[in-house]
This record gives sequence, C-alpha cells and structure tokens, in this order.
Amino acid sequence: MKKSFLAAALLTAVILSVSFIPAKDTPPNVIIIFMDDMGYGDPVCYGGGPYRTPHLDGLAAQGMRFTHFYAAQAVCSASRAGLLTGCYPNRIGIHGALSPRSPFALHNNEETIAELLKARGYSTAAVGKWHLGSTEPFLPLQQGFDEYLGLPYSNDMWPVHYDGKPIKDTANHRGRYPPLPLIEGNTTKRIIQTLEDQSQLTSLYTQRACRFIRDHKKGPFFLYLAHSMPHVPIAVSEKFRGRSGAGLFGDLMEELDASIGEVMRTLKEQGLEDNTLVIFTSDNGPWLNYGNHAGNTAGLREGKGTSWEGGQRVPCIMRWPGKIPAGAVSNKVASTIDILPTVATICGASMPEKKIDGLDIGALLRGEKDAVPREHFAYYYGVNNLEAVRKGKYKLVFPHKGRTYKKNLPGYDGFPGPQPNVDVPFALYDLSSDPGETLDIQAQFPEVVKALEALADQYRQALGDDLRKIKGTERREPGKVTAKR
Repeated sequence: MKKSFLAAALLTAVILSVSFIPAKDTPPNVIIIFMDDMGYGDPVCYGGGPYRTPHLDGLAAQGMRFTHFYAAQAVCSASRAGLLTGCYPNRIGIHGALSPRSPFALHNNEETIAELLKARGYSTAAVGKWHLGSTEPFLPLQQGFDEYLGLPYSNDMWPVHYDGKPIKDTANHRGRYPPLPLIEGNTTKRIIQTLEDQSQLTSLYTQRACRFIRDHKKGPFFLYLAHSMPHVPIAVSEKFRGRSGAGLFGDLMEELDASIGEVMRTLKEQGLEDNTLVIFTSDNGPWLNYGNHAGNTAGLREGKGTSWEGGQRVPCIMRWPGKIPAGAVSNKVASTIDILPTVATICGASMPEKKIDGLDIGALLRGEKDAVPREHFAYYYGVNNLEAVRKGKYKLVFPHKGRTYKKNLPGYDGFPGPQPNVDVPFALYDLSSDPGETLDIQAQFPEVVKALEALADQYRQALGDDLRKIKGTERREPGKVTAKR
C-alpha cells in the first residue's frame, strides 16, 4: 500500500510540474487584434456608446482590462513598429506615418514577434494594415509572417477626396498618392478605389483571419489582425449601416465588435478558446478633428498625434482562460512594447538578440497584486522628441510644439477641422487625481520634478532627444528603401 501511495504521489507531482510549464510542451496560440485610431473611451466597457460592443465587453469580463496602457507612440507607423519589435520606435529609426513613397521602413534585421514565434514552430499571419514599408523587401512576408492580406499603409493614403470623389488635381498632395492596393502576399490583389470598396475591408479581414484559425487549428499559430478602422475614412458594410442608431461611427464600432465576435466564435468552434491568448488594443488615440467620424478619450486630454494621455493611452484587454483572472482590472502602467517579451516568455520563444525596451508583464496577467514590472515610460514623438516622462502616478511634460484639437471646432461627416500646433509648457501632473492633465503641480513637488528630470536624462543618453539636440548612443538605423512605388 505504501508503494502504491508513493507512486500515486509521484505521478501527481509529475502532472503538476508539467502543468506549470505549458510554454515548452503546449505553447498557446496568440492573437493580437490591433485597432487604428480607436480611443480610450470608445469600447463600451471603457465608457463608450450609445452603440453596443458586447463582444469587447465579453472579452473584458473574461479577461483583464488595462486602464493605464500605452501605445509606443501616438502615430501609426511608429506605434506598429513598437508593438512588433518591443522597442521604442525611435530606437529603431521609425517615426511618423510612413507615406507610400517613404525612403525608410522597418529594418529586416529587427526581430518581430512573428519571427520569434516562427522560430518556435508557429504558423504566422498578418491581416489588415501593415504600414512599416510598402515595397516587397519590407512587407510582412519578409518580417516573419507566412501569410499576408491587407493594405500596406493607412486607408486615407489614396487619391480620393473626403467626399469620396477622385482627386485629379496633382497640386493637392492627396492627388499625388498612388492607387490604394489591397495586397496578398507580396502582390497587389486589387485596387481599393471607392468608399464602397473600403466598406468591405472589415469583413474581408475578418473572413481571412477566421480562415487562418481554421486552417491552423492544430497549432500553434500567431495571428496579427490589424484593422484599418476606425481610422478615417470610415465605412461600414451594408449589413451594419444604420444599425447602431448612433451614426456612422456607431455603426462602425458595432461592425468592428462583431468582427471580434466572429474571431472568438471561430476559436470556440475549433476548440481553441482555452489555449489561445487574445490581446486587444489600439495604435493610438482618436483623430479628434474629424468630429463625428472620430471616437473619444473618456475625458483624457487631446488625441492622436499628441503626447497627452488622450493621444497615447489606449484601451487594452487580454484574455486567456485559466491563466488570466476573469473580470480583472489592472491599473499598472504597461505598453504595447511589453507585448513582445511577454508573449515570447509565455510561448517559450527566444528574445531578440538586439536590445529592446519592452518588459515581461506576465506577473500582471497572473494577477500578482504587488507586481510593478514597468515603473516608468517615455513619451516620444516626431523624429525623436522626448516630450514627457511618467513614473508612478506623476507625469512631467517638457516644453515642445504640439498639436491641439481645442482651438477650433472639429470637422463633420468625414471632413477634418484644423489641428494647429501650439506651445506646450513645462508642467507636472498627477495622473491619479488629474487624468485630464489640467493642473500643473510642479511648484508643490520640486523633488518629483528633479527625479523625473533625472529619469529623462537617462532616456536622452540612450535614445536621444531632438528637443535638447542629443543624438543618443543606442539608436539603430531603419531599413533604406531603394525602389520607388
């Protein structure tokens, strides 16, 4: 009997030990759903409405909702570079929103999440907006993805006016854009010419994403689903037009939410729900000068293209049944640059050979209450301007020129209003009591200012700062584009 008891105890110990090393034996599937210009306050579970987002709300109920989660930068290409490489984008030479004829792109020597997971045996796919290089040497298939279907850059980079009519005047910079290609693999599949064409993008991306899941249900797989919207121009399929009762933007939010529902339904049908980590977030805040075609920041200051909270703090939900506590809320600071090291650790993949800035936030996902993996964060913008730093609840803003949406009325029905640059003064904010960044408290807390200045100097030494004319010692060159589209 003693031998039987001992054998049973040993067997139990073995089973338990195996269950704690899933990354090596049964690596999970990973899905990143990346929205374009979706504001912090757009999902209903973050205060949005009066439209409905039941699938997003369901993700939050079943997983963890982050309240202090940051995009790598408050603009398209830079943000995507940060997500996929785990680096502040200025470390790897990426800034702004790359035009169709940009002379630089994400360097092929930078290791993406897709490359790390592919080396681990994962099948990989990118669906949707890319925006890290629009010529073949820099498209997704050359950056670790087995499959790609989507637009190579933003859906407003086309020779079409805000009213949907073609622009024939090449004096207008928009009229000099090339036709907008829908690319499959490395080849243009067709040209997106009209708003009606754009209205099919969300469903097209969703169908391809679900097909990839079904085709690779034996796993493991990594799916990067990067929707082109709610970036303007916004358009919805016929099925969702007028459905929300909250205008075209509300209709679009319901269609994007339904897309997430389709992905989750496909996972369930294929028996993959419990072994799939789903991460939902956005590349930056809303483009507020588009008025009723833009989202909201839930009261955070300003929006896209700024280093204010409304530009860079974004919604984020992570779901993995049995691993991430259901209905959890994290108020700790985290960022898209933390996704790569976190996913690599969970999946048992190697880390990039070159230095990155992201941190493993697995302790947050496990619900460890005292975990603080990211103590500080740097807000870079432009080519290499250090515009603010945050540590704990305090944020120090440095003098710079920055856009504002507060001096003019926004546009309406697809047309933009002005977004002028203004002088932003030196200031200190307590984000715990003043998330709208309205009250400068630097005079009350000079010791906090001094500590954050010292922190900023560390970033400047490593990554540089054009505002102080400091180059930095750790920056790397982007890829050079030689072929012109």
